[in-house]
Amino acid sequence: MNPAWALLRLASPQLPIGGYSYSQGLEMAVENGRVHDADSARRWISDQLLLNLARFEAPLLLAHCVAAADEHWGDLLQRCEEHRASRETRELHQESRQMGYSLQQLLNGLPELDAPARAFLDQRPEPHLALGWALAARAWHISPQDALAAWLWSWLENQLAVLMKTLPLGQQAAQRLTSQLLPLLQEAQQNATRLNPDHFGSATFGLSLACMAHERQYSRLFRS
Repeated sequence: MNPAWALLRLASPQLPIGGYSYSQGLEMAVENGRVHDADSARRWISDQLLLNLARFEAPLLLAHCVAAADEHWGDLLQRCEEHRASRETRELHQESRQMGYSLQQLLNGLPELDAPARAFLDQRPEPHLALGWALAARAWHISPQDALAAWLWSWLENQLAVLMKTLPLGQQAAQRLTSQLLPLLQEAQQNATRLNPDHFGSATFGLSLACMAHERQYSRLFRS
């Protein structure tokens, strides 16, 4: 079977986990004027990629995928605890938990998930997104690096979809922005791959503040 099918399946917006319900603070950044056009959107997403995802979110997700692929269940449990503890705001915690729960329901109904992975998942009362993603990659025989690439792509595609709904940004402008951001997406993946686990970490205060403010935003399209 063509391995691209599994990769496209994992990265697809049709994956029923509710990814497009969330903006990760971007809607608030648009509301307060910090993001107001294509250039400011590029700066916001670029900072997210290189200062947050590449330094913490992406290497932590990759560590989940490697542990799941190698059946290092103790290491995977440790990564799960680190991920749960790292959710700095109520919105980010709920987003990860709700998407993880949806992915758990999906995986439990599929025959591809093997017994060891199913047993590990069943023992997690509140699975998060990174765990579900790693076990889906294991079930569909997707390498950890490819699973990370699919996650990064789905994150970027979601951010662009948020911009098209909240800014006067059309599809062609979004594609031009994609061309500008793809090299940074590649850089984020490479940086995440090279990072020593002892150095995982970021300090994205602006993102945290945007997420906390978004919890109280009067009118909004997204859950976070």
